[in-house]
Amino acid sequence: MQATINHKNKKYRIDLSKPLDISILMRFGDKNLTAWYMDAPQINPVQDGDWVGRVSQGASVNFNTINFNPHAHGTHTECVGHITAEFYSVNDAVSSFFCNALVVTIAPVLQGADMVIDKKQLSSFGTELSMVDALVIRTFPNEETKKYKHYSYTNWPYLTAAAAKYIQEMGIQHLLIDLPSVDKEKDEGKLLAHKAFWKYPEATRYNATITEFIYVPNTIKDGCYILNLQLAPFENDAAPSRPVLYEIFEELSAL
Repeated sequence: MQATINHKNKKYRIDLSKPLDISILMRFGDKNLTAWYMDAPQINPVQDGDWVGRVSQGASVNFNTINFNPHAHGTHTECVGHITAEFYSVNDAVSSFFCNALVVTIAPVLQGADMVIDKKQLSSFGTELSMVDALVIRTFPNEETKKYKHYSYTNWPYLTAAAAKYIQEMGIQHLLIDLPSVDKEKDEGKLLAHKAFWKYPEATRYNATITEFIYVPNTIKDGCYILNLQLAPFENDAAPSRPVLYEIFEELSAL
């Protein structure tokens, strides 16, 4: 199934039958993804007296309750409500679910005791960044263990405030990254990258989003794609999400 998309004076052709899913599956068991000092997500059948919501135990249906935290247990998209006293829902932040996106691979560099993505590294993509609405950052090395790693107490790499500000200044509306957070694990609550990207509080970008805990397989090349950012309809600052890329196989000037 092919589709033609007109966007910013360009015409793109994509094949909807060939999605490139860059979300991480939420697992229940040994190979679960966790961060922020949370235990693994739990899925259990409902119990009501002697009745257990599991077909293998005599019920007519499987009827499970799932307990998880969107920030800690899988791919999720968040809005500025993540850092504000006022309530803002990510469900209201995204009204258009398709946009063009740039995938880049960056090896974080050493800064003091931390590994960071800095402005200098991002500025090399400046021309391409100015032409897209979303930026997808794949960090190197890119191992499959990212899909089930326990990140707590690891001091993961993060974006410097200057890097996040640069991304915002380039007009990026949706930032996606394969880490638990764009900020340092323990930063005394400063959240400098979040604030710089959302331009908070001086000129808050309420419709900008950050998606964390993605995984971009090595088979996906750096370059431009069409992004379908699918969000679970949660009334919350963050929701589980499923970002899907589509390869552009033809690009023409729009009529």
